[in-house]
Amino acid sequence: MPATKTLANEPRNDSPNIALSMKLPRKADFEKALIRQYAKAVKLSREAGHQVSFRVVVDPLVGAQTISVVEEEPLPHQDVFPVEEVPELDDELQAALVAARERGRRRAAEILAEDDMLSAEAFADLLGVSRVTVNTKRQNGQVLGLDGAKRGFRFPLWQLDRDGRPYPALPKLHEVLGGAWAVYRFLVTPHGALDGRTGIDAMKRGQDDEVVAAAESVARGDFR
Repeated sequence: MPATKTLANEPRNDSPNIALSMKLPRKADFEKALIRQYAKAVKLSREAGHQVSFRVVVDPLVGAQTISVVEEEPLPHQDVFPVEEVPELDDELQAALVAARERGRRRAAEILAEDDMLSAEAFADLLGVSRVTVNTKRQNGQVLGLDGAKRGFRFPLWQLDRDGRPYPALPKLHEVLGGAWAVYRFLVTPHGALDGRTGIDAMKRGQDDEVVAAAESVARGDFR
């Protein structure tokens, strides 16, 4: 821990490592005093060129008693903000990462090329809306649209129920899982919490609440 020195109720002079302390009256306007001392902390940090501590001493009976800004003295031969050196990846690991990314791109292209992946125009025609409306629904998470660098967005046909409407749980799944491809993977993967069914199969059974709960568990990392 950095060494610190304090000098309460004394103005800062030219020597380093001094605490700027304010002793508060019992009925002081604490918020205003806090802001003033915060401003002093910022100024002190800039002048010193390294971090400071900002401390509030509280009495359980009468509330805040002092607000102190304490400049921290770096230990000898120690950087205030040490930077960890990260070794360069060796050629073998670099090649493995490149190969993994390429496999991911190829798999995404294969998925987007499947027969049940519709273009924005075809999906809009199916819903009876404009392409602009489909785009808006995609951005809001109301429909699932997967991005492909060359093919543009593709929309899985199976995200529509038997009445031709997107499953109502889709917006919540986007919110919980944080991205279209994450939602896709969740929907096509069997889950123990859904009795081994995929997310889309469970939604077809009307198990929206169970599907959302399973997605929340996946997002928390409870199971895979």
